[in-house]
Amino acid sequence: MKVLLVGSGGREHALAWKLSQSAECAELHAAPGNPGIASLGHCHPVRAEDQEGLLALARELGIELVVVGPEAPLVGGLADELRHSGIATLGPGREAARIEGSKSFAKEVMLRTGVPTARRLAEARAPCVVKADGLAAGKGVYVCRTQADADAAVTEAAGRGGGILVEELLEGEEVSLLALCDGATAVALPPAQDFKRALDGDRGPNTGGMGAFSPVPGLDASRIDELVSTIHDVVLAELAARGAPFLGVLFAGLMQTTEGPRVLEFNARFGDPEAQTLLPRLEGDLLPVLWRAATGELGADELEVSTGAAVTVVLASERYPRAGDTGTPIEGIPQAEAAGALVFHAGTALRQGDLVTNGGRILGVTGRGATLAEARTRAYAGVEQISCAGGRCRGDIALEAAGAEHDVDG
Repeated sequence: MKVLLVGSGGREHALAWKLSQSAECAELHAAPGNPGIASLGHCHPVRAEDQEGLLALARELGIELVVVGPEAPLVGGLADELRHSGIATLGPGREAARIEGSKSFAKEVMLRTGVPTARRLAEARAPCVVKADGLAAGKGVYVCRTQADADAAVTEAAGRGGGILVEELLEGEEVSLLALCDGATAVALPPAQDFKRALDGDRGPNTGGMGAFSPVPGLDASRIDELVSTIHDVVLAELAARGAPFLGVLFAGLMQTTEGPRVLEFNARFGDPEAQTLLPRLEGDLLPVLWRAATGELGADELEVSTGAAVTVVLASERYPRAGDTGTPIEGIPQAEAAGALVFHAGTALRQGDLVTNGGRILGVTGRGATLAEARTRAYAGVEQISCAGGRCRGDIALEAAGAEHDVDG
């Protein structure tokens, strides 16, 4: 099968890494890709938002399956254009992708279907959460514990040019629960926990994600099935009833409160950095599963998951999320990989043959092990091998969960 992967970040590199292992993958292409993906397949200089260019490329290459990584092309209708041309595509069409593209639309769907979620508030009175309604690359959510924070958040969110959603502030542990969907059936991936704040101790501004781990203690198979049944399945049914069947990855961001789980948001694609954590935990050939999801033929028991754990630590530029970094040399990736880590390129480029920075989140370093503690040790050991002036990472990814795991074992 000839596959085209759309995107250029760490999520797409993780997908390329997994798909390149498939016995059914005859050719792997990416647009535009990145230096890490280029080591696994063929990269083409076509932007992820260039619908005409991507359609022409897919036709030229005889692509049989397109896997869309980022959210912006999906919200822009890329999957519709490809499907209308007879090309199987993993990713929802424009109307279904509104579940991520508009937080107001997502809230309407949740209220209509009874999916548990945060209460909507009439005004931004602290404590509260202020959200920019449209896409914001993970940076449009403001947790406001003081009125000064709330006032500033309203101004900043309004400056993004779309509407504003204000919700009650929920407390608890966050969980990312992703499911592959074929328009009617949802098959859960293992749950993960993401670290959105820039600094240790969950301080600083929201980012696209500074790390993740999986599995999540306390979420067994029966609990996951229950969550998928009460969240993903009803949302799929509602979108299908609206004439917008969802084919792709439906990502529910959950808060585990004392009153039960509440949906914070939906995404319409693989998470980043969740993909770098989850895909290494999947066993077997993923490509046929993605094909069946894209063509509406997904079975109930499709995914094989390892019993081990994975932890991803994001190496970011010093000023991220305010700004990225370009042109700084990156060294040590072969040493990190030799030490057992997986290194996924997120914001990198080649300049005269040398690997340099090209973004805010630069690399995702994933460690695997029998336990979270072991995976965490390997991830940070990999980070230690990498040299990038001004690069930084959080030092507490999976720290609490690994400690809790140790306490249980002890």
